[in-house]
Amino acid sequence: MPILTPPVVSIRAFLYDRPIMNKPTSPPMPGFARPQFVEEAAKRLDALRKEHPGIETVDAVLSDICGTLRGKRLPAGGTSHIFETGMQIPQSIYMMDASGEMVNPFGRGIGDGDPDGTAWPIPETISRVWGEGAARAQMLMTLRDADGAVHPAEPRAALERVLERFAQMKLTPVAALELEFYLIDRERAPGGAPLPPVDPASGQRECTNSVYGIDDLDRYGAFLASLGEAAQVQNIPMSATSKEYAPGQFEANLKHQKETILAADHCVFLKQVIKAAAKANGFDATFMAKPYPDRAGTGLHVHVSVLDEQGRNIFDDGSEAGSDRLRHAIGGMQALMPGSMALFAPSLNSYRRFQPDMFAPVNRRWGLNNRSVGLRIPMSPGIARRVEHRVAGADANPYLTLAAVLAGLHLGLTRKIDPGAPAVGNVSHEPDMALPFSLDAALQKLTAESAIGDYLGQETVAIYAETKRLEYGRFLKIVSAAEYAWYL
Repeated sequence: MPILTPPVVSIRAFLYDRPIMNKPTSPPMPGFARPQFVEEAAKRLDALRKEHPGIETVDAVLSDICGTLRGKRLPAGGTSHIFETGMQIPQSIYMMDASGEMVNPFGRGIGDGDPDGTAWPIPETISRVWGEGAARAQMLMTLRDADGAVHPAEPRAALERVLERFAQMKLTPVAALELEFYLIDRERAPGGAPLPPVDPASGQRECTNSVYGIDDLDRYGAFLASLGEAAQVQNIPMSATSKEYAPGQFEANLKHQKETILAADHCVFLKQVIKAAAKANGFDATFMAKPYPDRAGTGLHVHVSVLDEQGRNIFDDGSEAGSDRLRHAIGGMQALMPGSMALFAPSLNSYRRFQPDMFAPVNRRWGLNNRSVGLRIPMSPGIARRVEHRVAGADANPYLTLAAVLAGLHLGLTRKIDPGAPAVGNVSHEPDMALPFSLDAALQKLTAESAIGDYLGQETVAIYAETKRLEYGRFLKIVSAAEYAWYL
C-alpha cells in the first residue's frame, strides 16, 4: 500500500497556526498504520511541555547504523502532526557511513529514488535536552512502512527481535553498559591527530597515565558536574564515573535495566550528553576506539544477566562458580564472537585496539575476576552474578552490540554450549585465530554466520555489512600523509 502524504499547506500555517496540542486529534490518514504506543508518546510530550513550558523546540531523532543521531527540529507547538500521521523522512537516514555519506547499499538511497518512510515517536525516550541555547525536548523515533513494519536497517529493531527470543522462554535479560571515552583538546595536532586536554588546574597538557585517580576527578570536576546534570535532565541513569588509564580518558557507567532496550537507549543518549558536557567545558569528546596508537583504546563493556519468571538470576545456583546456565551462556557468546566482530569493531581503526596488555581482549577466553579475558565474571554476590562482555569498542552501535551479545547468550542457553575451562592469569598474549582482526575479514565472517542474521534479521545484517563494506572501500581510496612521506 503506498504511503500517502498530507496536503500541501504553507509552512507557517502547518507549524505555527495550529493549536498547541501534542495528542492525536483525528484518525490517521489512510495508508498510515499508526502504532499503538504513539498515543502514549503524545501524552508524555504534552506532560513534559506542561511541566517545562519554556520548551521551544522538539528534536525528532533516529539512531543510524553507526549510532549517530539524525532527524528534524520542530517548533514545540507544531508537533501534533507527528502523532497523527507520523514524520516523513528518507529511509536512507539509517544507511549513512561514519562520515555521514549516503553509500547506497544494494541500491537503497540514490538508487531507488531515496523514498521516505514514516517515523513515529517512542514514548520512553521523550525527555528534555541539556545544553546551552533555547530549551528543547527530544524523542527517539522508529521508522515504519505504510503497513507498520519496522524498517530493516533500524538498529533498535534488531535488538527487539533478539529480546523476543527471551520472552518466548519466559526469561528477562538484565543489562548495563559501560562507556569509555577520551576528552581531547579542541585544537588538533598537525595532520588532524588529537591532543590530550589541558589540565584545568595546572594549565599544562596531560601526558601521564592515571587510573582511578580521585584528584583527576577533582581537576575535571566542572566537566563531571555538567555531565551529571545533563544525565539527570535527560533521564539517563548514570551510576558512576571514573578516571580511566590514559591521559584524558574516562568511563561512565549506566545502571542495570530490566527493560533491556532502555539500556541501549541510555547509551546512545549518554554519548550525546558526554559530547555536550565536554563542549560546555572547553573540550571535545571522542569515542574513537584507538585515538592514540600508544595509549589504551576505548571500550563499550556490556554486563548481562538473565532473570526467570520468578525474578531469580539463572546464573546463580548458590556456588562460587555460578550455574551451568552461566557457562552455557558464555559458550554461546564464544560461538558467535567471530561472526559478531564487525558489529563490535565497526571501522578500520577499531582493530588497532586489540593489542596485548592493553585491556582489550584478543581471544574468546572467559575467567573469574580476570580483565585479560573477553568474557569476565566480575566479583559479586550470587544474585548479581553476570557476564561482562569486554570486546566491543566505544565506536560500536549500542543496539547492535547488545543484540549480538544477547544473541550469543541465547544460543548458548538453547544449545547448552560448553565454554571450556576458565582462564587463569594474563591471557592477553594468546590471540585467538578464529577471531578476525581486520574489518574486511570481520565483514566476511559476519555475512557467513547465518545465526546472527537469524537473530538480528537477515536483511538488517546484510544492509549493515554492505554499508560498512562500502565505507571501507571509500576509506581505502584515500592516500594518507604517511604514504606520501614513505613512498613519494
